[in-house]
Amino acid sequence: MSGSAGGAVALAGGNALVTGASSGIGAAAARALDGRGVRVALVGRDTAALAAIAADLSEPVVIEADLAAPGEAADTVVQAVAALGRLDIVVSNAGAGWAGPYQAMSPAELDGIIDINLRAGAHLVHAALPHLLAKGRGHIVMVGSIAGLLPVAGEAAYSASKAGLAALGEALRGELRGSGVKVSVVNPGVVDTNFFQRRNRPYDRDRPRPIPASQVADAIVDCLERGRPETVVPAWLALPVRLRGAVPNLYRLLSDRFA
Repeated sequence: MSGSAGGAVALAGGNALVTGASSGIGAAAARALDGRGVRVALVGRDTAALAAIAADLSEPVVIEADLAAPGEAADTVVQAVAALGRLDIVVSNAGAGWAGPYQAMSPAELDGIIDINLRAGAHLVHAALPHLLAKGRGHIVMVGSIAGLLPVAGEAAYSASKAGLAALGEALRGELRGSGVKVSVVNPGVVDTNFFQRRNRPYDRDRPRPIPASQVADAIVDCLERGRPETVVPAWLALPVRLRGAVPNLYRLLSDRFA
């Protein structure tokens, strides 16, 4: 990884750890990074799916792990560093959804959403940071959600878990200023993956329309190359985010009316 004449960081030659890499955004991000000359360690729970993704990449590393299990995130970082030799990029993408009334969630379901969406990502970053700080450079990208910026009724726990990632990213940017280690948060809207098939309710809205996972992968790469601290994809979703920040009462009025 090095700078270029245009100010962007050239990713070729770097090593990346990508979680949730067996499908969807993680798989698309792994392919996009591989296409830019980055060696990728793929992390996920589905060994067969990881192997299928790895078959399309050059010199991949496959790590089967359940990041929600205690200690698994730290072990995964150790395995990735041992296999890759060093770590330059961390894409924390593993996550899950749950839709329905908050009080309808079982305690186990509530714990599961918080564990995989927030706790696992926080532990992954915590374990990876010493390796990046020791080199004085590196980049962490956390995949959040528009629901973390614009909390969604019927997805309270999911929204809270993704809002936690956004807060973690913002705080770490301040802590790591001047260290050479960058932190970005990519907040996708609705993405055309099997995310909705895996949760307890399919996506049943007309708008916003799902975007391809490759579009989110491009946003991840853009953050890495341009050093963007935060982005929303598709870009038009940044408008309601700004509205909520600037005029929260108006945002709530419009949200209640058009939800």
